[in-house]
Amino acid sequence: MGPGRRGRAVARRERTNDPEGLRRRIVEVAYAAFHARGYHATPLDVIRREAGVTGGAFSHHFPTKKALGLAVIRDRVARTVEQTWIEPLLAAPTAAEAVRAVLAGTLGELERRRAVTGCPLSNLALELSLHDRDFRVAVEALYARWRSAIAEKLRADVAAGRASTRDPDALATFVVAVYSGGMALAKASQRPAPLAACAEELVHLMNGPKGRTSATRRR
Repeated sequence: MGPGRRGRAVARRERTNDPEGLRRRIVEVAYAAFHARGYHATPLDVIRREAGVTGGAFSHHFPTKKALGLAVIRDRVARTVEQTWIEPLLAAPTAAEAVRAVLAGTLGELERRRAVTGCPLSNLALELSLHDRDFRVAVEALYARWRSAIAEKLRADVAAGRASTRDPDALATFVVAVYSGGMALAKASQRPAPLAACAEELVHLMNGPKGRTSATRRR
């Protein structure tokens, strides 16, 4: 069998054996590449090579780079937001405790990696929001989901007498902004210290003096 036939056979197997698994693998590789290098700086052939798929199989799932970028945002980045923020918010007794736990966990992970690549959603928002309306809409939908989850938890805390805030929506936006900004500063300096400072002040604001715990003091 010649190289052309072999390639077509591989493509057919990729499409028929596990098309969803193949799609997920491409999205996962693209997510890592966009996060590390940026969307515009990552050629599609690099993603194809790292995913180990043929050009035909790749195009079958993602005919354009934009289609892949949107899939990364809506599938993979959305899952990161769910795992990093939404699930801890649902599991924690209060919004303040959820925020403290997320920030402490993020700082611990940054220290273990000894490198700061930034918030995946914020990275793509900064790069793509002015580039294309569809990207902007997809990014904003995730930010809205993130803010809404925090605000809902805050409203439940207020109703139960566990917290006091005049405007849960505004405080939720502030939490997202502090986290995103702190991650950007940490990425710029390649040190967790800026995020640690933001975390300590944010937890203190949400939870009073007792919020200044060692879990947020990571320099």
